[in-house]
Amino acid sequence: MSTRPQIAIVTNSTWTVYNFCLHFVKRFRLAGYRVMVIAPVDEYIEYLQDSYFVRHIPLRHLKQHGANPLRELLLVRELYRIYRKERPDIVLHFGIKPNIFGSIAARLSGVPAISTVMGLGYTFLHPRIFKRIVWPLYRLAFRQNEAVVFLNRSDQELFLSEHLLKPFQAKHIAGTGVNINFFRPLAVARTDKFVFVYIGRLLYDKGVAEFVQAARRLRALGPEIECWIVGDFSYANQAAVSREELLKWVEEKSIRYFGATRDVRPYLKRAQALVLPSYREGLSRVITEAMAMAKPVVTTRVPGCEDAIEDGVNGFLAEARDAESLAEAMYKLYLLGEDEREAMGLRNRRKVEELFDEKIISEQYLQLIAEVLPERADLPTTATPRSSRSITQR
Repeated sequence: MSTRPQIAIVTNSTWTVYNFCLHFVKRFRLAGYRVMVIAPVDEYIEYLQDSYFVRHIPLRHLKQHGANPLRELLLVRELYRIYRKERPDIVLHFGIKPNIFGSIAARLSGVPAISTVMGLGYTFLHPRIFKRIVWPLYRLAFRQNEAVVFLNRSDQELFLSEHLLKPFQAKHIAGTGVNINFFRPLAVARTDKFVFVYIGRLLYDKGVAEFVQAARRLRALGPEIECWIVGDFSYANQAAVSREELLKWVEEKSIRYFGATRDVRPYLKRAQALVLPSYREGLSRVITEAMAMAKPVVTTRVPGCEDAIEDGVNGFLAEARDAESLAEAMYKLYLLGEDEREAMGLRNRRKVEELFDEKIISEQYLQLIAEVLPERADLPTTATPRSSRSITQR
């Protein structure tokens, strides 16, 4: 039997593994760890075809949306049994339910755990639910965690102010990382069109309705302006846009809808700017992807968005839930000269290379794991000088 330490990565979907955690899997294995993934199976299970010697253990009782006390108890029991049987040396939880119920199971089974708060989700935007139900669950779950990683400072300060964890547990890592070779500036043919693109799930909490309202205003100001939406429905999400509402938007021709895609690069390539009017994020992945492709960004003054974009420097900021403010920010970008927009995009590319490169983020997670499992601290790394940036606490 292998004596190499084993890391278990637990997420709320295989989609999350595919989109956010594959570089962790590869880097951890390169560092000498065995890696297993524990998540519900969906169509993104194809990731295993390129992830040799990685085990995937399916979860039956983890449903990403909704709350059912009996089902959540079954999830705790299911994870407890997996942890007891597999005995990973450390568990990394990603997502709200893995963070809460996975941490409880890890505590019961005596396995060290690190949770990553990727965002606060629908319930946070509805405070009554969050404070009455979710806060106490987080407080219980994080009691024995080795560390809790936050992708932005605001979430970290919020959890500390609510006494959901101890100060020494709180760590800040700027996002889950972006592949700067896959997402890179691409040449595009000149066109008379000026395209703003929204990329994300069709959720009201992402600000998609404000984007459509802003699109209506902009069409009257510049006939060459087009506003695109790329993304899929999240039927189970309570904040999802209805089919009827989307049909109305498409019929009135305020926006162009392209459906869902696995590769957003062709749309970012053809757009002059990304627009994400979200109400709150962990650290927006699509923003960092657009930045890596040297695109200016219009987003909102909320945690997880303003952490990446500085108003007037590498994009423009608008007020959340305010279509007029959003339209004004988009119009400011439209009025800039091509050289000014290009300069904004290049600043974004440099910022991603310095802060959000997945190689840097993977090294920071390895550093954190080494602190929890000190016997692995002498493992060689392939870190570049940039990635030696330390993980920061409060």
